[in-house]
Amino acid sequence: MQAVFRHELRSYLHSLAAFLFAAFLLEFVGIGAMIYNIQAAVANFEYVLQFVCIGMTVIVPVLTMKTLAEERKQKTDRLLYSLPLTTTQVIVGKYLALLVVFLIPLCVIATYPLIFSLYGSVSLLTAYGALFAFFVMGAALIAVGMFASSLTENQGFAAGIAIPVLLLNYYSVTLAEYVSATAAGSLLALTVLLVLVAALVRFLTKSTLASGAVLLVGIVALIAVSIADSASLEGLLPAVMEQFSLFERFYGFVNGVFDLTSIVFYLTVAVFFLFLSGQALEKRRYN
Repeated sequence: MQAVFRHELRSYLHSLAAFLFAAFLLEFVGIGAMIYNIQAAVANFEYVLQFVCIGMTVIVPVLTMKTLAEERKQKTDRLLYSLPLTTTQVIVGKYLALLVVFLIPLCVIATYPLIFSLYGSVSLLTAYGALFAFFVMGAALIAVGMFASSLTENQGFAAGIAIPVLLLNYYSVTLAEYVSATAAGSLLALTVLLVLVAALVRFLTKSTLASGAVLLVGIVALIAVSIADSASLEGLLPAVMEQFSLFERFYGFVNGVFDLTSIVFYLTVAVFFLFLSGQALEKRRYN
């Protein structure tokens, strides 16, 4: 795993994608600091991080798009399979290298609250709590981007998958206001989601039996719930969209609330998508 980590980190430090990521992240933070902290004379550095969130939906996929897609395109993934490494070690090594690349510009950003505190009253505890949450949220977004990269050998297509997914997650709370809150609407949306999950299982495992079993069990469960207590489905879809928003959870830290539940949620999302990335790599190994 250390060999994969060192190789990936060296590769990123010699690639344009990592420098573009760092440049755009620092640019977004600089613009946000100018708008909120300098021009508006606001002491809360956390507002800058909230401003940067929309930019993360684009720059993270740019960073992660080559992680696994390039391996498949260049056929170098076959070399990984020949090494005495497990799929988990390969995925974790690549992921840790991405986290280091993400952490480098954050170290520069971490000096901003200290600089602003020299000219005004800045809550350093709140600022650095929000910065830590921003890093953990970014770790979850990177895991999503890695999974998108594992689905294809085309870097552009990998970014084309990740960007809409992250944008949809970013605007999920806004969209929740326009979706149906009725039991029928929630049932229909959950059915569509269930079909997508079954399709993902089919893609990862190449097993029609496994995907069919997931679909069947899910449909039976939905029918049982709708018959037993249809009222429980009312308002379920908007609530789910709000709860699964990575960015909405971060706004609590911006408001000065350090929510440990959200940190656990970010880590769970990261582990889940890293697991899916490993399964995609494992499927490629057996194919």
